[in-house]
Amino acid sequence: MLIHLGTLSHAAGALLFLLLSALLATAWRGRMRGALLLTACLVSAIWCAALAWQSLTGHLSFTAIGLLEVVRNGAWIAFLLRVLGAARGEERGPDRHLRPFIVPAVMACAGIAALLLFQPYLSPEFLSRRAGISLLVFGQVVVAVLGLVLVEQFYRNTLPEHRWAIKFLCFGVGAIFAFDFFLYSKALLYRQMDPGLWMARGVINALAVPLIAVSAARSPSWSVEIFVSRHIVFHSAALLGAGCYLILMAGAGYYIRLYGGNWGGVAQAVFFFGAVLLLALLMLSGQLRARAKVFLAKHFFRNKYDYREEWLKFTETLSRSEHDSNVKENIIRAIAGIVESPGGVMWARGEDARFQPVAAWHAAFPVTAKVPADSSLVGFLREREWIIFLDEITGDPELYAGLELPSWLEKYQNPWVILPLMHGAEVLGFVLLTRSQTKRQLNWEDSDLLRTVGRQAASYLALLGLSDALADARQFEAFNRLSSYVVHDLKNLVAQLSLVGENARKHGSNPEFIRDAFGTVANATAKMNRLLGQLRKGRMDETTSKMVNLKPILHKVVKARAINQPRPVVQHIDEGLIVTTDAERLGTMVEHIIQNAQEATADDGEVRVRGERDGQQVIIEVEDSGCGMAPQFIAERLFRPFDTTKGNAGMGIGVYESREFFRGRGGDVEVASTPGKGTVFRLILPLAGAEPTVEEEIQTSMEMAK
Repeated sequence: MLIHLGTLSHAAGALLFLLLSALLATAWRGRMRGALLLTACLVSAIWCAALAWQSLTGHLSFTAIGLLEVVRNGAWIAFLLRVLGAARGEERGPDRHLRPFIVPAVMACAGIAALLLFQPYLSPEFLSRRAGISLLVFGQVVVAVLGLVLVEQFYRNTLPEHRWAIKFLCFGVGAIFAFDFFLYSKALLYRQMDPGLWMARGVINALAVPLIAVSAARSPSWSVEIFVSRHIVFHSAALLGAGCYLILMAGAGYYIRLYGGNWGGVAQAVFFFGAVLLLALLMLSGQLRARAKVFLAKHFFRNKYDYREEWLKFTETLSRSEHDSNVKENIIRAIAGIVESPGGVMWARGEDARFQPVAAWHAAFPVTAKVPADSSLVGFLREREWIIFLDEITGDPELYAGLELPSWLEKYQNPWVILPLMHGAEVLGFVLLTRSQTKRQLNWEDSDLLRTVGRQAASYLALLGLSDALADARQFEAFNRLSSYVVHDLKNLVAQLSLVGENARKHGSNPEFIRDAFGTVANATAKMNRLLGQLRKGRMDETTSKMVNLKPILHKVVKARAINQPRPVVQHIDEGLIVTTDAERLGTMVEHIIQNAQEATADDGEVRVRGERDGQQVIIEVEDSGCGMAPQFIAERLFRPFDTTKGNAGMGIGVYESREFFRGRGGDVEVASTPGKGTVFRLILPLAGAEPTVEEEIQTSMEMAK
């Protein structure tokens, strides 16, 4: 019986290694690593066959079996050295880093072969003390340890992203050397070989064959392309699983009958019937079969897609978008291109919480096909995040239990796939793809890739929505800022007109006052017309800029503010201060600064205005002897818009607007202030490149006098 078990064990190993060798031989493309793997598998098949023959007939000698094992170990070590060198980037051959492995391996294999070959010539005393056998066993232990070390080094030196391809090889070959180490270590310790472990070697080697085959199929650099039908693998796995299940149930039934007493036979029959019924239900379960197919395809077969290439094509298609409508259309086109769909339609959530069509690519645009947010379709997409394959609904309805499709979908031409666009746990929309003309069958890998690109597309849509909201917010912000500027200017105009109304009671009969009042009203009317024009344009842009002389502008502003206390005075203005700007806007900005200086200074204080040249800059200084400002206030609050110390009387926009005006023309606003002593505003503008002509100066003076 022992001989028959050993024969069957090693025959199984020989058969599986022979089948793997045939696959490798038909798929070999001429590379050295593939040749070494083929050689190792073929030698292993011959070695297992020799052990099976020796176990059955006893004709092969111990020396022949030992030499075959040396050749087998040498072939696997040579293959491991080659792939280890490739993992370290030593494609042309091993370097000094591999010498610590090569030398002991060669010496151990050569020593074992020498002992086997020269065993007949050794003295009887040497053999009687079993020293020769011990040396042979010790050599096998050394070879097994070297094999394990090479497997460990190969796995360690392989990049993490490539380990998925070689991990099964490491498990398989490592198991072979680990079992040999255990077998020969025990023999060395007890000075005799364990017959049971010796017979189990064939089964152990046979179990390593599928693992080696998987790694060979996953490693195209070995130039082997093994193809095994997915249907064969699935049915084989199902048969193997059913067999293991029945063996376990048989064992359980045996113990039930053994310890069940008088009811043991009945309990065993009921148990067997229930076990077979459960097995039938499991085998006929569509969901279990689908999960098993996905598991086998993910872990035992090469990927259907080159994901790097697919991702680059997807992002490239989206990057071609020039405006919003192109983004949505390109999303449909990029998704449809993955599964060779001829067209599709995108639905997105609208303001009324309903999903409505927003884009189509080579497909009819169903204008009235709107989907409520609380519909069964949206709820199914949100809860399960599944891709709906419409062909599966009729063929396998249990996968889509509780799903009710919209009625308009029945009238749509060639619907095929509904892909949710998920952003986090939220459904931003979904894409309906039309059926491929190539009758393509979609599987789990198509589903995974489509789900991934769906999430990426949803992030694009979310970013697009945020961009639209930001653009709207910026438009409202610009309008509000413009309104603040306009209200600020209107406040100053209202103050001027109110002052005219108050003085009219006292000086209404004075012709000079009447003439000044009409001029003030005309000036206010012109400014209000300009503000209305800017409001209609939607921006605070200036009129045509030109070179102007600052002297008449500053004199006019000081004169206009002289009706308030303390009256500002022009202390000094250099000649030839020429700048390029809008004279009216410049006057308004300087007037804001002078007005603030007057409001911060007592009636008996002083407000002085100066204009001077500093290199290629023009500096306008407005100095007052008022209350001054603290450095912290200047740094944190002075130029902050809508921050005012005047309560309801101020807008908090004048100083900020003035600084933005001067900075927009290449200048700046600087402030120096001491609390209780006063403040100096320095308004800086670049000097114009040339002086204006006499006609331009006359025209500027006439405009400022209006």
